[in-house]
Amino acid sequence: MADPAQETWRGRHVEFLIRDIHLPQPAEVLLELHGDEALAGEVIDLSGNTQEGGAFVVVRCERLRRPCVLALEHIQAVDE
Repeated sequence: MADPAQETWRGRHVEFLIRDIHLPQPAEVLLELHGDEALAGEVIDLSGNTQEGGAFVVVRCERLRRPCVLALEHIQAVDE
């Protein structure tokens, strides 16, 4: 016997928060949705040796609560 509640939900459009997803991992969903999306921000710190590679930058982005840390080789200057 089918559960009447199941029939009520089947076929309906719903919304939910990504953080509430159990499978796949929320980070995997974000990567699939936005993995190629570009962010822009201001470099606020730099560490490592830029001459020998291995340098990292700390970038503050308006769209994010916390700064991002990434390898210097993965950033590009933006004309202002």
